Amino acid sequence: MSRGFLPISRKDMEERGIDQLDFVYVSGDAYVDHPSFGTAIITRMLEANGFSVGIIAQPDWKDDASIAILGKPRLGFLVSAGNMDSMVNHYAVSKKRRKTDAYTPGGLMGKRPDRAVIVYGNLIRRTYKDVPVIIGGIEASLRRLAHYDYWEDRIRRSVLLDSGADLLSYGMGEHSILEIAQALDAGIAVRDITFVRGTVFRAKSLENVYDYELLPSYEELLEDRTAYARSFGIQYKNTDPYSGRRLAEPYPDGIYVVQNPAAEPLTRQEMDDIYAYPYMRAWHPSYEAAGGVPAAQEIQFSLVSCRGCFGACNFCALTFHQGRIIQSRSQESILAEARLLTEEKDFKGYIHDVGGPTANFRVPACKKQETKGACRDRQCLFPKPCPNLRADHSDYLELLQRLRALPGIKKVFVRSGIRFDYLLCDKDDRFFRELVKYHISGQLKVAPEHVSDRVLACMGKPPHRVYQEFAKKYQRLNREEGMNQYLVPYLMSSHPGCTMKDAVELACYLHSIGHMPEQVQDFYPTPSTVSTCMYYTGLDPRTMEKVYVPRDPHEKAMQRALMQYRRPENRALVEEALRAAGREDLIGYGKECLIRPAGKKTRVSGYRAGRNAGVSASGRGEYRGTGGSGEGRKGAGVRFFENREQTGERFREDRERTEERFRKDRERRGERMGGSGGASGKKTIRNIHKKKRR
Repeated sequence: MSRGFLPISRKDMEERGIDQLDFVYVSGDAYVDHPSFGTAIITRMLEANGFSVGIIAQPDWKDDASIAILGKPRLGFLVSAGNMDSMVNHYAVSKKRRKTDAYTPGGLMGKRPDRAVIVYGNLIRRTYKDVPVIIGGIEASLRRLAHYDYWEDRIRRSVLLDSGADLLSYGMGEHSILEIAQALDAGIAVRDITFVRGTVFRAKSLENVYDYELLPSYEELLEDRTAYARSFGIQYKNTDPYSGRRLAEPYPDGIYVVQNPAAEPLTRQEMDDIYAYPYMRAWHPSYEAAGGVPAAQEIQFSLVSCRGCFGACNFCALTFHQGRIIQSRSQESILAEARLLTEEKDFKGYIHDVGGPTANFRVPACKKQETKGACRDRQCLFPKPCPNLRADHSDYLELLQRLRALPGIKKVFVRSGIRFDYLLCDKDDRFFRELVKYHISGQLKVAPEHVSDRVLACMGKPPHRVYQEFAKKYQRLNREEGMNQYLVPYLMSSHPGCTMKDAVELACYLHSIGHMPEQVQDFYPTPSTVSTCMYYTGLDPRTMEKVYVPRDPHEKAMQRALMQYRRPENRALVEEALRAAGREDLIGYGKECLIRPAGKKTRVSGYRAGRNAGVSASGRGEYRGTGGSGEGRKGAGVRFFENREQTGERFREDRERTEERFRKDRERRGERMGGSGGASGKKTIRNIHKKKRR
């Protein structure tokens, strides 16, 4: 393998002595040669196996010539929208266009199209009609079968059909892409490559498709939301590489989209090999003038420890994309990468993160997963931890200790998500204690998501009491280590199952701990999650039971406002929400009230100082910064003043006393009140009182 960036132009090809590339990789992201970017991993893997690869990053989809800058590849085009789904990249949950794109030089928005995989696939088809097109990445992976599209509020076909591609590689892709490349290189026609695990292909009949389960047809999905819930439930049970079956989805005109079982997880040696490729660990130098790629700055000094997640939160797509089986790198591989970081000129001694989808998942959930895969009909942690769960942090603890001991390393942080219920299952407190002592940069971010057990059950999260137990233990360990670090909870509004009463319950909890989140995440119905299926169908696809869904934008706005009830701009929505929930008792002057009655102006002290704060490890609900303590609620970071009439009366009395004091002082100095001097004196008094009132 060569050291240096892969070709992005004809000039680069000539310098490498390449007349025709084997593959051209088309990406919606800017070209960053770093193992945190899928483009870099797949292209370096192909290069390591003897294939020549060039990259077209963010082609101009309005110009057909932009896809031809590297010429016609010998074996095929590989297409990905990038590290994010292009629609999620472009639009907030409100469906408003985002202003920046972290995966584009300078953060510029608009360098990739909506539904990038479809647009790029058709762009290639118009230019090269006979070249194999293989699509992959997270956008293709989560849209591999018929799926609910939130932005159009309808069921869309498999992206394989809409893009005009020949094959779709789902999941992380290393095994399937390499097998496809070797098959094409051996002269097998792309239409005959139907045997590769982790792929989806199109078939005109099921005559030669074996051992499959037939899904509801596309027409059924359009007509019946219950059919979609049933179809998704079948798909969800067949994501495991060991137990998953082949699935066939019928379309009009006798077409079938067939999903092969998932690719087998990578071995530890394969993981180590992938992260040992000669990455440049930087964005392409052509982006320097634009200021580089913001997303690359975020991960520049972070280390990937693992893949996969057996937490299986219902709103997360990782089960569909990376699977539930944990794959981890060896300690030696991670230490070798850490040594590379210490040699970079901008490295200041701080490793920003060591983790993955869930930082403290370093080993498979149980012995069975290593050979037989994850269970089809039960989860590892929900509704309670499986008796066979292996809660073991010893390997991760040793890894962090060894990283801390490396020359040139000052601090090693853990900023990936920590699964707190799994952490509590470990009876050995050594990891938790060292996490608190060495690996938190002032605050630990965790994701309880809500406090209503009914909503948490819809999310696939543990009951609220588990989070409370974790918070108490976190506070205790901080005290024992002489530290006062903060716990910042990630919370979500408007998730399926969340009624207005549940949203009020969450607001009351935030009030009780003196915390108001700076940012609030509304539930985002992204493709191929259990929660998105609930959102569209009103059914839990695992049980087919009905679920309440807050779909109305105004109701969603009220739920969101409740989580930030102190913000003045949210007051009207909060009052409306409280009345809708029958909780007028929370409007008033009591210490448990969220807002004051309408028309009674209030003043909040320390609001700005406290609004981005977390709950301190002391457990007193203190705010970081200078927010004052509230009346009746210690450390609330907010002080409410009396109503306007009481404040005005107090102001008048203070002013009269001050004027009288000024008059007596002047008389003692032989001065007379009145004239210009008196007017000046009155002006000074008014200014004093204005300042006091502010």
